[in-house]
Amino acid sequence: MFSKGKRSSSHLNIHQPRFARALIIRTGLVTLALGSFVAAGALAVVMPSSPEPQIYQARTALTLPSDLTVLQAQDQQAYVTETRIRRGDTLSALLQRMQVSEEGLLQFLTHDKQARSIYKLYPGRTVQAALDANGNLQWLRYRHTPYSEQSGQGQARWLEVRPDGQGGFVAEEQSDQTQTRVRVAQATINSSLFGASDQAGIPDNITLQMADVMGSKIDFLKDLRKGDSFRVVYESYGHEGQDVGSGRLLAVEFINQGKVHEAAWFQPENGSGGYYDFSGQSLKGAFLRTALKFTRISSTFGGRRHPVHGGWRDHNGVDYAAPSGTPIHATADGTVEFIGRQNGYGNTIILKHHGQFTTLYAHQSRFAAGLRKGDRVEQGQLIGYVGSTGWATGPHLHYEFRIAQKAVDPLSVDLPVARVLDAPQRKQFQQTLASYQDSFALLHTDAEPVQLASR
Repeated sequence: MFSKGKRSSSHLNIHQPRFARALIIRTGLVTLALGSFVAAGALAVVMPSSPEPQIYQARTALTLPSDLTVLQAQDQQAYVTETRIRRGDTLSALLQRMQVSEEGLLQFLTHDKQARSIYKLYPGRTVQAALDANGNLQWLRYRHTPYSEQSGQGQARWLEVRPDGQGGFVAEEQSDQTQTRVRVAQATINSSLFGASDQAGIPDNITLQMADVMGSKIDFLKDLRKGDSFRVVYESYGHEGQDVGSGRLLAVEFINQGKVHEAAWFQPENGSGGYYDFSGQSLKGAFLRTALKFTRISSTFGGRRHPVHGGWRDHNGVDYAAPSGTPIHATADGTVEFIGRQNGYGNTIILKHHGQFTTLYAHQSRFAAGLRKGDRVEQGQLIGYVGSTGWATGPHLHYEFRIAQKAVDPLSVDLPVARVLDAPQRKQFQQTLASYQDSFALLHTDAEPVQLASR
């Protein structure tokens, strides 16, 4: 049996299947390859590396200036908190919101005469406070007048209160010039004009100007449709990195029911400014028919019985009845030729316009602040307020339109058309227009207002 088993084993070695022999060959090849790989890896590991670069350290001692102010830890950790005044807010509520708990501060603010501007809190204005690391007050600022104009220059004014170092406080009014920037924005109307403007961050003042400029082209009460859109370029006033006011609308492109309406502000050298469409045509007449926006005619031009003296007399103007204090606007660009009291006319302004045209505005209660003889005014500019001064039985505006010092009926006369731009002015207008169009080109859908430049 043993011999038979041995032969049987020998028989298997000689006649084993092909796949078994192939397996032995493949295994040998894999073993050889792995051996070569390990050998190569061993060679790679023991290969000498290049010498490491030498590293040098250089130190230089600098001498600080003797007058250098070194910040203390509490100065470095000071922070500024700000809150916006809400309707019904009190000083106590504002201080509490800003986490200002300075002893004696509230009493100082409510009694010190130098801090009287904080006695009246205007909703929408801001109050700021700077606190050190220990929560002690460094300064408090009430920005009561973010923007005002004085001598043609924008200013920001605020009340600043600081500790006096002796347990009390000192208050002082501060002011600083604002910077004028040019911004561009666009909006699409979904529900209303102001809703679209608010969503795009466009100030209400700019929206009102746009409605006024486009008023002769678009009825903003009836013509607006969902999907209408507009793009604007406008002036913005800034102070310490914040927008504090808005200035003039510079250009607008309004798409209403698929039709494009355009306007751009342009002021020729040595001339008055106005709005023109992009082809250079003026958007306004030389004169407005009325100096009041909301009124009714109480007395027309011509003969009438005088309400004060009785008897028939010539009435050389048109009377517009309106509540006392109603704003009066210049009907055309011009210069103040007279401002003051004039007999039966009471408080009166006379404007001199181009050519032989003058206009008179009588019975005013008061004049626009700062308006003086010789000042230039623009069409639509506020010049005064309705009153009943002089020979008047009630509040109204007496308005006269004169040609070569002769009064004519302003309701029937053919008013002069706006002057057209001459060749040099048209060239200058095209250059101005090109800058506005470049600004429009920067806009993209749903873009926020873009700051273009500062000046």
